[in-house]
Amino acid sequence: MASLDFLDEVRRMNKRQLFYQVLNFGMIVSSALMIWKGLMVVTSSESPIVVVLSGSMEPAFFRGDLLFLTNYQDDPIRVGEIVVFKIEGRDIPIVHRVLRIHEKEDGTMKFLTKGDNNMVDDRGLYAPGQLWLRRKDVVGRARGYVPYIGMVTILMNDYPKFKYLVLAGLGIFVLIHRE
Repeated sequence: MASLDFLDEVRRMNKRQLFYQVLNFGMIVSSALMIWKGLMVVTSSESPIVVVLSGSMEPAFFRGDLLFLTNYQDDPIRVGEIVVFKIEGRDIPIVHRVLRIHEKEDGTMKFLTKGDNNMVDDRGLYAPGQLWLRRKDVVGRARGYVPYIGMVTILMNDYPKFKYLVLAGLGIFVLIHRE
């Protein structure tokens, strides 16, 4: 019944109204992309906002917490800081705490991480043969968080049909909403 109401709404629109709604939807999408790119520039991070996907950092962060990151290159990484890093060959970043730092005389720094809720360090997660992380592996450092708000993202990744339902609902709302 709800799908028929949607079709009736679209049929009642003239071409100009339909074009306006599609244009409005395009402006919403492009605005979101501009905000994301702006956050990337301000925070110096390729991913200024991430969702915690596992329980490895409990009790500091729980699954579904939304983290705000910065990645200023001139700010040194310290033991105890929570960093988000990527491993070669893996798409999903990892959120863990810096456990140890190894600094060479030439100024290069390597560090070891561990999840607060894990029994061992992260060397088993790193790329084969890699024992330490380098600065280039870091996506950002946690500067703040909002608890559980990222659960929507987790639900969308775990249940793809839910993702398509939410996106379709938002698209329909934008198309039939006339303001």
